[in-house]
Amino acid sequence: MRMIEDLKLEHLSAHNQDGVLTISLNRPDRLNAMNRALVADLRNMFQALYQDRSVRVVVLRAEGRAFCAGLDLNEASGNQGTSPPDVSAMLDRQRSIAEIYVAMRRCPQPIISCVQGAASGGGFALALASDIRILANDARMNAAFIRIGLSACDMGVSYFLPRMIGLSQSSEYMLTGRFIDAEKAFSLGLANRVVPADQMAKEAKSFSDDMLRATPLGLRLTKDALNHTIDAQGLEAVMAIEDRNQMLTAQDPNFREGIAAFMQKRAPRYE
Repeated sequence: MRMIEDLKLEHLSAHNQDGVLTISLNRPDRLNAMNRALVADLRNMFQALYQDRSVRVVVLRAEGRAFCAGLDLNEASGNQGTSPPDVSAMLDRQRSIAEIYVAMRRCPQPIISCVQGAASGGGFALALASDIRILANDARMNAAFIRIGLSACDMGVSYFLPRMIGLSQSSEYMLTGRFIDAEKAFSLGLANRVVPADQMAKEAKSFSDDMLRATPLGLRLTKDALNHTIDAQGLEAVMAIEDRNQMLTAQDPNFREGIAAFMQKRAPRYE
């Protein structure tokens, strides 16, 4: 398993400050569209977070005027030759992208995405795979796949979106490829906050500060449980997961410090 400091990143930058890792997409001249290098950067980054205990919260942001315009169609079209497509190679390519979103849900750290401008296709999926979404006033998101001859069901969108806003609303946006603007996203419960673009970092810090008040184990197990309980088969299955979490966190050495910090109204000092 590669650690974050060992990664050679081409189109991502990453900075860890006091347990908060800020990841920035850095292809602003291409609206942060996902070429092969950026796909590899994102996949390797989120997979490396599986074992990284120095990172407790992730903030995902982007340089320039757009969050992510989806797949880089210029690169994709340039790779198409005159010979019949190799279906196995195409499937490998598809799965190499899809693994980004699986890794985002599997990594134990909560992910806060800060979205400005366009978040289309795979960029929309990056926002959906995050735990918290902060949108700038000019943010616009859509399942762009259906507008370029593909199905709108791609990169986990057909899993995430109905669970967030319901089947009827999801059908409207996935069958048409229409954009969801920031105001609409907030009214649907898709955005946690809508703020001016220059206030997104401040809002993300507010969320991360509150998350850091939880014990490292408590924070990780809460994300883990939410991932499982959303698809659980009933109340008893959910409560079995909750009971496991409480027994594990109660035995964590940081549990006592969490209680002490709460009672003394101070910031916790976790191991």
